[in-house]
Amino acid sequence: MNTHPATAGVAALSIAGSDSGGAAGIQADLLTFAACGVHGTTAITALTAQNPEGIAAILPVTPEFLRAQLEQIARYYPVRAVKTGMLANAALAEVVAYFLDAQPDWPVVVDPVLVATSGAALLEAAGVEVLTRRLFPRAALLTPNLDEAAALLGERPAPEPAAQERAALELARRFNVPVLLKGGHAGLEEVTDVLAGPEGVRERLTSQRVQGVDTHGGGCTLAAAIAAYLARGADLTAAVRRAHAALQRALAHPLDLAGKKFLNHGAMAER
Repeated sequence: MNTHPATAGVAALSIAGSDSGGAAGIQADLLTFAACGVHGTTAITALTAQNPEGIAAILPVTPEFLRAQLEQIARYYPVRAVKTGMLANAALAEVVAYFLDAQPDWPVVVDPVLVATSGAALLEAAGVEVLTRRLFPRAALLTPNLDEAAALLGERPAPEPAAQERAALELARRFNVPVLLKGGHAGLEEVTDVLAGPEGVRERLTSQRVQGVDTHGGGCTLAAAIAAYLARGADLTAAVRRAHAALQRALAHPLDLAGKKFLNHGAMAER
């Protein structure tokens, strides 16, 4: 039985790209928001033609259209938290930064989507500069994976948990914001995610790797779940714990589709 507390009137906002396959991006965020008990709103930064095997094409929206989407959400919906994902280019990243400057009470989970698992670049170099200079300081949390940490630090952290802790701390201190460094790309059987603030490591979350499940969209899902629990009033550490547990449920009860197993957002709800 679903045990969401009274969440009527609670909304979260995803600012990200659309995934035509439905497993990541805006589509995964909306599924996650619903499973975690909040109303999902969206501002789409780009359309993509993709499936879990790769991205064939990307079509960014104009800055004016992104701004219009954001303004309409802010005028009407009671947004309590934001998740940002793929921002596509520097101009769109600037629009998002200026918009969020006007919403200082909204906690923002920044998923620094830089490179797809397939290797496709999802944010140009100028956009990365805007992201780190304008959006990172605004973040309640950054959620890089190891590939994104490598791009931000200039070298890839070693797969061992101790090295991941050092990398998470370095990122938190460099940008002066909390960081959840996701360890799924380390390739180890025990997956470790490290939550660190500038003051030190706050939490280590471990899980066993689930074999045979395509985890495309896992980073989007985790960041969106954290934003949902922040919207519902959880503190940051509690939101990270609950989101991590929700992702494990999505992995433990996968969706059979097209001859493969994928994250099952319908299994994420707390029971």
